[in-house]
Amino acid sequence: MSNKWVLTLAFWLPTAAMAQSSVEQARTIAGEPANGRQRLVLTDLPRTTGKRVALFDGRSLENWTPWLGYVDPAATYSSTPEHKPIGPEHNGDDFAVRQIDGGPAIRVKGRTWGSLVHNADLSNYHLRLQYKWGAKTWAPRKHLPPNNGLLYHTHGAPGEVFGTWQPSMEFEIMKGSTGMAVAVGDKVRGRITVTSDPSLIAPHLRFRVGGQQIDMANGTPTWNVEAATDAERPLGQWNTLDLYVLGDRAIHVVNGVPVAAVTDMATTAPDGTRVPLTHGHIQLQSEGAETLFRAITVEPIGSLPKIVVAGQ
Repeated sequence: MSNKWVLTLAFWLPTAAMAQSSVEQARTIAGEPANGRQRLVLTDLPRTTGKRVALFDGRSLENWTPWLGYVDPAATYSSTPEHKPIGPEHNGDDFAVRQIDGGPAIRVKGRTWGSLVHNADLSNYHLRLQYKWGAKTWAPRKHLPPNNGLLYHTHGAPGEVFGTWQPSMEFEIMKGSTGMAVAVGDKVRGRITVTSDPSLIAPHLRFRVGGQQIDMANGTPTWNVEAATDAERPLGQWNTLDLYVLGDRAIHVVNGVPVAAVTDMATTAPDGTRVPLTHGHIQLQSEGAETLFRAITVEPIGSLPKIVVAGQ
């Protein structure tokens, strides 16, 4: 969702003064931009503590529940009372099983925004899946980078966020930004270490090992954090995502490259206190781009891998 909120940027482009202000704000939050990108390596991979389970059986969408937002996705961020989400009903075309490259995959059409939510409530796990982009993109994101997402620690009511998604932390899937961390919903928070990066759209923050720790929350100047690097393969190729989650901590890995680590994930109670967010469902998003998912598995773990900076 890179302020999928990136969609709103398609409708209001900040003036030069506003852009300068947001760059200065990022410097205030995270300091001067770091010199050069880090080359990150994943070590100490955890051993599974139980059986690996396939979340996609290769034949059907059993154990997956669909939810669709508005008929016109452009209403997502500006909906009024007369706009009503479609809800759990779909015509079999929005989410479907297809044979792709000689094997089964879940095809997310992307035209109508929403998600497939898996029924399992997951905690302390390593999730792996493969995805690649399809050929179709749709308005209002037709001319923007293909965009989707793997949402985890999902909780709350269907459609609670913009009538379309459930509160979660997001492992962004977007061309050029796969692995970005995004807080979905205004009650979800997480801590992450960053550097400022003026080459990015607002909030101009990029994950960096040893960087300034910030509290990431939607509706604040730190609502998302770009991946450390772009590790996605060229269009038309399958990509492998690994998500390691232990309690309220998570590590995002793209094609074997660690690109983000989130800690202290939490929800915000009515009195403003933090409640650790340690479990939940996953969602496969639909957000304007045809996307194919396959080989979705999860296995229990008792520790997290480590992210180290090569050469240090």
